[in-house]
Amino acid sequence: MRVLLSLLMIVLAVSCSSLGEERDEFANLSTEEQFYRDANRQLNSSNFTGAVRTYEALESRFPFGQYAAQAQLELIYANFRSGNVEGARAAADRFIRLHPDHPSIDYAYYLKGVASFTENSGFVSRFLPTDPSKRDITRARDAFTEFSLLLALYPDSDYAADARARMIFLRNSLADYEIHVSTYYLERRAYIAALNRARFVVENFQGSPAVAEAVSIMAECYLRLGLDDLADTSVALLKTNFPEHPSLDSQGNFVVRNDVTNPSMLYTMSFGLLGSNADNTPLAPTTRPNPSIAPDSATPNTGRSLLNILTMGRFGSNSPVIMPDEVPPVSPTDELPDNTQQ
Repeated sequence: MRVLLSLLMIVLAVSCSSLGEERDEFANLSTEEQFYRDANRQLNSSNFTGAVRTYEALESRFPFGQYAAQAQLELIYANFRSGNVEGARAAADRFIRLHPDHPSIDYAYYLKGVASFTENSGFVSRFLPTDPSKRDITRARDAFTEFSLLLALYPDSDYAADARARMIFLRNSLADYEIHVSTYYLERRAYIAALNRARFVVENFQGSPAVAEAVSIMAECYLRLGLDDLADTSVALLKTNFPEHPSLDSQGNFVVRNDVTNPSMLYTMSFGLLGSNADNTPLAPTTRPNPSIAPDSATPNTGRSLLNILTMGRFGSNSPVIMPDEVPPVSPTDELPDNTQQ
């Protein structure tokens, strides 16, 4: 019981001290203007965490004051600079909802997109050369959508040029991501899935450098599936628009991939530093059977018995059997047996 009372007293003491600190933090601020000026001072001195607290205190004490809207707008930037990108997006959404006619509404849309763009780059990429197209692209899609909305609603905004440049980068990253996924499916012989991903890049990311690789993957998938006419169309498109693509040799012939992903144990345990990740096993036939070959010249029906199949050829019959509908017609020159003699 004494231990419980001691813990309760400690909790109350900590709570009272935190309330006292909060009161002391804003003890010398009484008016809305004082709150706003103090928040601006903290913002200009790069004390972004303190600025966030002061802006939030201003909004809670003077929700309908003359500085409330401006404080909410600057709160977006303060959250963003403090590293709280989720808080920045939430503050931007709130400002857009409460002040749709504000003169600086485009700034809120822009900062929301920048917050998503920055989160997509990640902390590790600041120090290590990582490929953003190989990571989760959820925030990249969000940023692209938010920048698109800014350009659609406010094409003459001061932030339109920067938003457009960021959208080009995001478009290329999203296209590269689809190519990575398509290549993954292709190496694992999932040709329909690889084809759909590559076609999506061609249809939705025109202007991206990844379109050339997408057309190449489409050509190969069509070949693997035996759709030679569509493959020829894709190869012709590749030759016309991207004649220097690596999948075309010096004579302009299309070069088909010939290896699949098959990481060795050493490769897996060393995270790709040692060992091999390739297997030179052919993926699949790249052309259909020759249509000039008549079906009758194919391998005849062996007519294996059930016993022969179950015993893996040790017992039973394995001799060719001509089915009734496979009996060749009698040639006019064939001699008929003479059955008239007795």
